[in-house]
Amino acid sequence: MSAISREEVAHLARLSRLALSDAELDQYASQLDSILTHVAQITEVAADDIPPTAHPVPLANVLRPDTVVPGLTTEQALSGAPAVEQDRFAVPQILGEEQ
Repeated sequence: MSAISREEVAHLARLSRLALSDAELDQYASQLDSILTHVAQITEVAADDIPPTAHPVPLANVLRPDTVVPGLTTEQALSGAPAVEQDRFAVPQILGEEQ
């Protein structure tokens, strides 16, 4: 027996506002039936003794610890800048003179 009928596919198509031809209805009914059959087979697997997991391999955090280190001073940060203005990098204005 089919898990999904051609009429059910036609009903789903109407609900989804899809215009499907007769050939498409037959094709999709067959494909959806196959998918639902495979899903049913998977749900029959005896896995009561296997705990549910989100990932098959245990994962560990591989990042380094977050430690505070001294940063650059303003003078050190601006030492290689081509132009400095008011302790900031000076860049050409791109929006126009009126701003």
